[in-house]
Amino acid sequence: MYTDVELCSKALLKLGIPGIASFSEPRAEAEVAGQLYPMVRDALLAAHPWSFTVAQAELVRDDATRPGDFAYAYFLPSDMLRSISAGTGGRGRGLVFRIRGDRLVTDAPRVTLTYQRRVPESAFPAFFANALIARLAAEFALPLTEAESRARTLRRLAEAELKLARLIDSQQATPRRVEDFTLIRARRS
Repeated sequence: MYTDVELCSKALLKLGIPGIASFSEPRAEAEVAGQLYPMVRDALLAAHPWSFTVAQAELVRDDATRPGDFAYAYFLPSDMLRSISAGTGGRGRGLVFRIRGDRLVTDAPRVTLTYQRRVPESAFPAFFANALIARLAAEFALPLTEAESRARTLRRLAEAELKLARLIDSQQATPRRVEDFTLIRARRS
């Protein structure tokens, strides 16, 4: 559906600047887009547990690593942006763990990790692509136009797009129920 260059071109168009055909073009716009795009994309992907990025994996134990205060260390998935939760027995939550560098450490002999993964641009839904384009336009504004007020305005617009994208994404599943809320238990007593 989308490519990295297409997303950057759309962001440039929001600035009133002609789009690019590749990051290797001999133009300042292509250089700025090529330098900023990966960082902005990954930051926006990791900013929220987007439904299209969440995955689960059974982790492989690393018997060569000494995990310190924990009994076991596990290799993290190569496409992981950030961890969400971990569990055992096929469940992806409920486990006490820490991420130390490129390993997950815990006392559990088996681990199922729920995490956010880096996905290809072709997997971005329209609501996320719009938020990313708005964020890219805001990030490109200052280096390409040197107009600080325009950059501020674009940042506000990007935040509104992000808020809308989060709202749409949150409607992709059954709402989570409150499992342990002490005020409810206290009222029942």
